[in-house]
Amino acid sequence: MSFEHFENVVRDVCEVVGLPDAEHVLDTRAIEVEGFDVRLDHFENDQDAMYVNFHYGTVTAGRTLVIFRLMLEANLLIYAQDQAQLGLDTDTGGIILIVRLPFADGIDGNAVADLLSHYAEHGRYWRRHIIESSDEMFAGIARGDYMWLRA
Repeated sequence: MSFEHFENVVRDVCEVVGLPDAEHVLDTRAIEVEGFDVRLDHFENDQDAMYVNFHYGTVTAGRTLVIFRLMLEANLLIYAQDQAQLGLDTDTGGIILIVRLPFADGIDGNAVADLLSHYAEHGRYWRRHIIESSDEMFAGIARGDYMWLRA
């Protein structure tokens, strides 16, 4: 596949979600999805896929080690099978979710729009329950008072 395929998918996404200026999205490679900054990318060394990077938020001081552990657990138990992984933005220190979307799977604007909505829900979970949770709730998470669920 090629960069032209990536451009077509991005234009299709813009049409599906009602963004009027697909060229601006292609220039900036950035959109906002349900309050999350999202980057859309394509790389020369991986012509058969596009990448979607969600910025979920910044880790607050004092929670870093526990949140990193939770990110590693999520990468192993949840995201590995989705060709996705949680990581850190080296510029901001924020949590990002990197999703690789193979073009071979028939990715079109509708499929990408559905995935954007799906991973925005993941972002709301991380924000609400882990990044911005109360100290009491976070203490419970740090003790291991949780279970990973996969539906």
